[in-house]
Amino acid sequence: MHIDTRTSQSRGRIRAPETRRSFLLASAATGAGLLLADHTPARAAEAAEAVTATEDLMREHGVLRRALILYTEAAQRLRRDAAAVDPRALLSAAMLFREFGEDYHERTLEEQHVFPEVRRAGGAAGKLVDTLEAQHRRGREITEYVLSVARRKAIGSSDGVALAGALEGLIRMYRPHAAFEDTVVFPAWKKALPPGQLDELAEQFEDIEHERFGEDGFDAALERIAAAERALGLGDLAAFTAPAPPAAPH
Repeated sequence: MHIDTRTSQSRGRIRAPETRRSFLLASAATGAGLLLADHTPARAAEAAEAVTATEDLMREHGVLRRALILYTEAAQRLRRDAAAVDPRALLSAAMLFREFGEDYHERTLEEQHVFPEVRRAGGAAGKLVDTLEAQHRRGREITEYVLSVARRKAIGSSDGVALAGALEGLIRMYRPHAAFEDTVVFPAWKKALPPGQLDELAEQFEDIEHERFGEDGFDAALERIAAAERALGLGDLAAFTAPAPPAAPH
């Protein structure tokens, strides 16, 4: 598989034959044979914190799932009293979904690096790619609609019902979408890659993320979704704890 190195070269840097990530993993494995003994623990700890390409994709799904939780609550409130929903919180979540989810995670990582390999490998995962891409396109259409409504100073009752329906459609689509990617597509992609290629891609993904969002796009995305959650009163995980079930019939 040919790896596009234009991202690194565009910044005037030539990638060494062995990536920093690969070096760290190798250093942790070989220990004192390559490093001084007093430096080995630090190197090993850094290697242990390295994020693989598949882990990177799945934790990004975690951010998007939190956006879906926010959308779920917003849709319920919109149906009860649309004027009570702060459009700024919804706008913030939708902008995050667009920039971090659709433009970066979907267009740049999945559609350019993951889906082509999975399609070539075939099998059950390969058959899902066309559907996943179609769902990406539909999701962008819905996000564009959400943004157009959320940019208003207030959401009217007539818009509230339509917006709630659009959010619910997106939620219903993306929950299985992300679940199938995590359990079928990403494992098939990892299996299809030649040895060592996953580490190369992990570093390339990291470079793309830094170029687009700064030092750590994932942490920035977490901060943004957490702020939107707080604006809607959804910042406490304990609030989602299920009530006790009714007593079992005798």
